[in-house]
Amino acid sequence: MSSSRRKFLRNSLLGSAGMIAGNSAVASLPGNEAVKSVPLVISTWDFGQVANLEAWKTLGMGGRALDAVEAGVKIPEADPTNHSVGYGGLPDRDGHVTLDACIMDEFYNCGSVMCLEHIMHPIAVARLVMEKTPHVVLSGEGALQFALANGFTKENLLTRESEMMWKEWLKTSKYNPEANIENRMYDKNKDTMPGGPSNHDTIGMVAMDAKGNFGGACTTSGLAYKMRGRVGDSPIIGAGLYIDNEVGGATSTGVGEEVIKIVGSHLIVELMRQGASPQQACMEAIHRIIKRNAARTKDIQVGFLALNKKGAYGAYALQKGFTYSVKSNTTEKIFKADAYY
Repeated sequence: MSSSRRKFLRNSLLGSAGMIAGNSAVASLPGNEAVKSVPLVISTWDFGQVANLEAWKTLGMGGRALDAVEAGVKIPEADPTNHSVGYGGLPDRDGHVTLDACIMDEFYNCGSVMCLEHIMHPIAVARLVMEKTPHVVLSGEGALQFALANGFTKENLLTRESEMMWKEWLKTSKYNPEANIENRMYDKNKDTMPGGPSNHDTIGMVAMDAKGNFGGACTTSGLAYKMRGRVGDSPIIGAGLYIDNEVGGATSTGVGEEVIKIVGSHLIVELMRQGASPQQACMEAIHRIIKRNAARTKDIQVGFLALNKKGAYGAYALQKGFTYSVKSNTTEKIFKADAYY
């Protein structure tokens, strides 16, 4: 390793340490000390708790982390009340529900689908891309063709609720992603959506199984009312998700364009490799985004979540409001992540 490279890594870690020292609350944050209990699964947001419980059915029986994360994220993918993932996801500006997902195992194998329509479980298609093709990514019509050839069936993913939210948005067609999601519920009696349209979110999940092996999955319907063909960070290996079985894993949520620009999840894993805790690494990734464009970051949300080989986990976000869920033999809880703003 060159001296300039060592200096860069040392400065990055020292910068993280400085941020930690300046925050008196960090010492009490969950995940600064390794939990001694494995298996363990973490996921983004409150709805990750239900997904974790599904993943635990595999992990608790000694199963593989890869199988657990796939099963776990299928829960929000099939939930029509979740307007940010899978079935019931909010459409693009033309009314099309397009889904993105990726998955990665302990051997650096990975698969991804982008702009996939009509398929309930894009995460399952992403896994087949990983296992049955020489490729990492399939997109659009090609991804759909591959899914249909492998036994998936076409379905209408635009629910009545999501359609009403889209039509409400069309009244102004103003594209303005919200910092945190308010999951507004459709009133079937009045056929209305209170408070206008909400925006997007993602579920990212990282698990370590009883053998100490990692797996990760990330799936989303992307930014609501996005331009046709837009792809965020969620299906991009290294941005929305990254797994390194020697180190741990990381995932992200929020405005994916900002995550892509710093290759956020890979950055966090590499910082952990150099000695940063998951909490420190997530904080450094957020600070990288802020340093690149501070003015932009005041009105958007990005959150990172990480788990290392010792079983320590941490999270950090631009804005308050980001939550994450943890499940182990000793813990089943939703935590509020600390934030820069």
